[in-house]
Amino acid sequence: MIYRFRIILDHDSEGDIFRDIEIRETDSMEDLHNTINQAFGFDGTEMASFYVSDDDWNQGEEISLFNLSDGNETVKLMSDTAINEVVFEMQPKLIYVYDFLSMWTFFVELAEIVDEAESVDYPNLIFAHGQIPDEAPEKLFEAEDFDEYNEFEDDLDIDDYDQLDFDENWN
Repeated sequence: MIYRFRIILDHDSEGDIFRDIEIRETDSMEDLHNTINQAFGFDGTEMASFYVSDDDWNQGEEISLFNLSDGNETVKLMSDTAINEVVFEMQPKLIYVYDFLSMWTFFVELAEIVDEAESVDYPNLIFAHGQIPDEAPEKLFEAEDFDEYNEFEDDLDIDDYDQLDFDENWN
């Protein structure tokens, strides 16, 4: 079977930037990584990882390009993992991060599963929309207003040592 994916650049600029690709379900996650790199014009020399995602695009289990662990933990590698082991109809979303210094971040979603066509070479770029910017889009993080945040809601003044239950001159 052939998986059709839409890969969308996560960005805050005007206009959508995405690619639609076809790839065999039995190809490796590394093949998908290489296909995404070619589709967006990257040279493929930077570190990258896929992350299993839920419907709300929350980052889950990592599938890494290289094993950078100290050997004490199990690492799922792209080269050892078939696409259909990670992506299927009930789990169609991935987050792909390329170049951990620039943090190019893409949303990868399984759009359709179709039969293989005899006259097509796979993987196959079937549609490209938008030009990728020269630099990765900056991520905008909204911090909570910590002045109004009271985690404990107990009205305890930590500067008032008389109310604290310990000896401040313990040493």
